[in-house]
Amino acid sequence: MSFFAEVILPLSLAKTFTYSISEAEFHFLKKGMRVTVPFGKSKIYTALVVDLHQNEPQLYHAKEIHQILDETPIVNEIQIQHWQWIASYYMCAIGDVYRGAMPSALLLESETVIAKKAEVYLEQHELSDDEYLVYQALQHQSSLKVHDIISILNKKNVFSILQKLIDKNILVLQEEITEIYKPKLVRYIRLHTEFTSDESLNQLLNSLKGAKQTEILLQYFQLQATEKKPISVKQLTNAANSSSTVVKALIDKNIFEEYYLQEDRVNFEGKLREDALQLSEVQQRTFDQIKKQFLTKDVCLLHGVTSSGKTEIYIQLIEEYLKQEKQILYLLPEIALTTQLVERLRSYFGNKVAVYHSKYSNNERVEVWRQVQEVSEKAQIVIGARSALFLPFSDLGFIIVDEEHEQTFKQQDPSPRYHARDAAIVLASMHESKVLLGSATPSIETYFNAQSNKFGLVEITERYGKVQLPEIALVDLKDKYFRKQMTGHFSDTLMEEIALALSLNEQIILFQNRRGYSPVVECMKCGHVPQCPQCDVSLTYHKQKNQLRCHYCGYSMANPTHCHSCSSPHLTTKGFGTEQIQQELITLFPNAKIGRMDQDTTRGKFGFERVIDSFKNREVDILVGTQMLAKGLDFDNVSLVGIMNADNMLYHPDFRAFERSFQMMTQVAGRSGRSEKRGKVIIQTYNPNHNTIQQVTHNDYSGMYAEQLYERKIYQYPPYFRLIKLTLKHRDFEKLKEGSTWLYQVMQQNLKIPVLGPEEPPIGRIRNEYIRTILVKIPQNQPLQSTKKTIQKILDSFDAVSQFRAIKIAVNVDFY
Repeated sequence: MSFFAEVILPLSLAKTFTYSISEAEFHFLKKGMRVTVPFGKSKIYTALVVDLHQNEPQLYHAKEIHQILDETPIVNEIQIQHWQWIASYYMCAIGDVYRGAMPSALLLESETVIAKKAEVYLEQHELSDDEYLVYQALQHQSSLKVHDIISILNKKNVFSILQKLIDKNILVLQEEITEIYKPKLVRYIRLHTEFTSDESLNQLLNSLKGAKQTEILLQYFQLQATEKKPISVKQLTNAANSSSTVVKALIDKNIFEEYYLQEDRVNFEGKLREDALQLSEVQQRTFDQIKKQFLTKDVCLLHGVTSSGKTEIYIQLIEEYLKQEKQILYLLPEIALTTQLVERLRSYFGNKVAVYHSKYSNNERVEVWRQVQEVSEKAQIVIGARSALFLPFSDLGFIIVDEEHEQTFKQQDPSPRYHARDAAIVLASMHESKVLLGSATPSIETYFNAQSNKFGLVEITERYGKVQLPEIALVDLKDKYFRKQMTGHFSDTLMEEIALALSLNEQIILFQNRRGYSPVVECMKCGHVPQCPQCDVSLTYHKQKNQLRCHYCGYSMANPTHCHSCSSPHLTTKGFGTEQIQQELITLFPNAKIGRMDQDTTRGKFGFERVIDSFKNREVDILVGTQMLAKGLDFDNVSLVGIMNADNMLYHPDFRAFERSFQMMTQVAGRSGRSEKRGKVIIQTYNPNHNTIQQVTHNDYSGMYAEQLYERKIYQYPPYFRLIKLTLKHRDFEKLKEGSTWLYQVMQQNLKIPVLGPEEPPIGRIRNEYIRTILVKIPQNQPLQSTKKTIQKILDSFDAVSQFRAIKIAVNVDFY
């Protein structure tokens, strides 16, 4: 009798592989356990068991597994089923889904690079012999590959040893960029102990020379009397209107002593709020309607204007499902948002909230994975970006997809190119749980589903606390330039409003969807524009670093002093990005503090927190940013939002450009005036009469929806047609052209539906690879699965043609 295990490998392979196991292993193994297996000539991977059987493979001899890594399954059957659905619906390899779903610390392979954690010293007796050998080896070398460790120990089975060392927090995987965020230390002061008696205090006060020092001391006593907690230096200097040098003088005289306390960013005591949340009557009504919809429908769309208090309704619903002891998943489009929301949820649910997204380190992610798997108290509510979808839920009761229209829910590269909202709905149906989609500007497909009764629909039309929606004013740039009323990129209207808001101590957000200083550097003599040598794009000028950069492949060069083509020194910049706006503001409003939020300023794990914290604490008056600002952030002191140029969003070569622009502008506008005072939004544009801009001004979602739906029907786009986009890439232009034409012709003959292409995208070459795209449109009445099967067959036969084998094809289903 021989026994076999069917496993998934973390490689881009569409099928499972069979390995032979002993009878004992056959009885011990369960679906969802990890095993290490040899694959290819010398590589070893961590594979996942998905089936156990006794059928020998016909086409190859089954190798033996190396070892079993888990005592109990770490992936459950619903997950495997869900992964298989993703693989078949999004036409990608099951291995890709497995690799994308698991935290990489659970996927060791022979090429993984391992390093020792700094500042970890251990006694020999704490480790087993093998563990100690690995530890010793890493004392001499900064990092080792797993296959080096195999040869050091002279064993094949090193994975379990490494796993134990990772769990003991001694090793780290090299791919973690170890960015250590220094905990926020706050400087506090207290009076020296010798001044506790009254007479010593009197002596002290008489001995002080300067009025400033006396003032600080008196202020200190006053604060000590009113606040029964430690007094920070900042608090004291603010109260006394003094500077920290005076405090330092007192510290030097040994009157004060300073000490530091670590201020925890995620500051929560783990106790639930006693004063349960009170919903307003609009919110309560909405809450009841949602529950009513859930009686008959599994998915419900909550369409509420910006700042209508959707989060409170979510919290109330989460309470309901917590009572039933279910797990809850809360998906957000942007890591920046999770930081804001975690605090709000933790103040209600204390320690029941876990966070999961890609900026977390490997160890933190594995920890959350295990908590969810053990249905632990600590992870009853999971907040995360799209990858949180893959956690091993066993008792999921409720999924919230907030800001469901956001395009970041769709993964673009690498495969699996899934859409978190759609995958969440499928996951929920497997768990028989409910989904709530929330948005102020729902995507047209979702709203269409709600209108055609597939989803439930609940709408809120007023803001929380009856706050008015912001007033939107349009500024016609053509006219302003003509009348010479522009300073840089600011119209006089916008400048006046900024000055007014600053004088009232209110904060301002300015939106420009381009980072860098300016997107084009041009020679005024010959018109030459520096291009990226590997991509078909012009280089963006970054003033701070004085360099030109490609935003596609990261190529950079120093900013030229002379034209590379005709050596003329007359170079000019065209267009403008966030960096330039920031520079202009510094000259226009020299006293205001100006911050910037874009991909260049928010790198690293805590980049977002730094910017958001400083804006929230009002250390920054004006925040300039790209679309990161448009996602549901909540600042209560913002009274003015300026959109620098609304047109560069409208004219994207994309069938959703108008819908996206409407969503983006409405969302950015929604950041304004979220508390008592009515906010103001100024949109600068060259064509104020454009339909989409008018719809934003009148907050007319249904107008935009109706107009877009009409156009989509005529031009055969979703929701009436499903789209599949095939992207072909190759370094050789001619070969790519030949291959894409062949593929297009075969598809056109075999599919009785519109196939468009092969077309060159707006950016036809990235990283030295030429690109062609083919678009397949599947009408509503056409069976989806069989069409995909046909496409897959054609792709397989394309792969079989030897001269096309080197062409890379990426399949993107529902790519929008």
